[in-house]
Amino acid sequence: MRGFLASSIGVAAATALAVPLVFAVPALAESAPETPAGSTRSLPLVPLEPQAQAARGSAVPVPGTSRPEPETRGLTAREVEKFSLVGVVWDDAGAELAGRVQVRTRDARTALWSDWQDVEIHNADHGADPDAAERGSGRVRGATAPLWVGESDGVEVRVTAEPGTDRPAGRLPSGLRIELVDPGAPTAVPGDGKNGTQPDGDDKGENAVPGLSMAAAEASSANVPMAPMGADEIKALNKADSTADAAYADDGNPAAATTPYIGPRPRIVTRKGWGADESLREPGFVYTQTVKAAFVHHSASGNNYACKDAPAVLRSLYRYHVVSSGWRDFGYNFAVDKCGTVYEGRAGGVAKPVLGAHTMGFNTDSMGVVVLGSYGRTAPPAAALDSVARLTAWKLGLFNRDPRAKTKLTSAGGNRYPKGRSVSMNVISGHRDGFATECPGKLLYAKLPPTRTASAKLQGRP
Repeated sequence: MRGFLASSIGVAAATALAVPLVFAVPALAESAPETPAGSTRSLPLVPLEPQAQAARGSAVPVPGTSRPEPETRGLTAREVEKFSLVGVVWDDAGAELAGRVQVRTRDARTALWSDWQDVEIHNADHGADPDAAERGSGRVRGATAPLWVGESDGVEVRVTAEPGTDRPAGRLPSGLRIELVDPGAPTAVPGDGKNGTQPDGDDKGENAVPGLSMAAAEASSANVPMAPMGADEIKALNKADSTADAAYADDGNPAAATTPYIGPRPRIVTRKGWGADESLREPGFVYTQTVKAAFVHHSASGNNYACKDAPAVLRSLYRYHVVSSGWRDFGYNFAVDKCGTVYEGRAGGVAKPVLGAHTMGFNTDSMGVVVLGSYGRTAPPAAALDSVARLTAWKLGLFNRDPRAKTKLTSAGGNRYPKGRSVSMNVISGHRDGFATECPGKLLYAKLPPTRTASAKLQGRP
């Protein structure tokens, strides 16, 4: 995989930052209806000069040579309705985007333009397994990593193919679009400190969505999706995985006289707590047989977020996964912000072996934990690492897994291991252990050995 971490490269001229926009706002294509819970807008990328000939199907030669110049698509600077997260998608989920994706955005409060920022290119390393029903739905698209930019109202984008790729000389995959995601603000009763509510939290992530206390967000009764459900969906959610049900009591506390090495259940902000719009995802749930391993990821969405904004980041990622990428639900089973708050990810029950879409080829019998941020050049915060250890000590303990041990997983196919191969993995692995990718970033990956030790200690293992 070729990935470019989402970090500023500082190539924009300083004088351009405060120039007011005079561009007309183009018609918005394939827009999802705007709701209080957010919106997604999709804008097709067009050829950028000197690529006008490429739009007519002919390559543009590099001056003085017969080699075609790499294709470039994008959008010139323009004003748009407010958004907070961007990403680029294309039609064929199996097609690789070999090249560079860059964006710059205009801050909605200051009207200043950012420098150009690189967007990491995923190329199918995240997502459902090749033969999974989720991947064969016909809705799945190729997608870059998402990039959190904060509340913005202007955007410019350029995507340049890498010359000499396996695709027709320097060409990009078809159907390139930029996705502009507004997380919205879920409707909630204003918090006033009464009746179990409290005002908005601070930058330490000590509260959930406005008006919803952490106690309410973490309540076991909120561990099921809060949208209206039919009897079949409720029955599916309550269907037991024997190990998890035996080790997890109805009140959310580990039952006595079960598996001896189960870490304490960490505080988990549920989907209701971070404001998931349950109408977006597909109904029902899909389970795997057990949880043998935990794959640790970074979201590659940048570190420019306050912890109090983490619920908004999650709502944006959720929209990007479902509306933009075509997945059935949020891809990861859990998320952890840089202040160490743990969040429920894909719906189906936090104690159950929910099948995710996080590590293509190894989603079966595993769980995915994403640390919000980019950790290729930035060290992961100690609070986040501590929460990964606590979360894995509990969840892996429910399935009698030693975080320091090895386990065997069977590949469902990918760019590192062929389908059907039995692979020995660490019980706590990084995404790159199952797929050729930079994820979870070299600095987070380097912290996995002590995280395994800490997780095992929390389980009470000798």
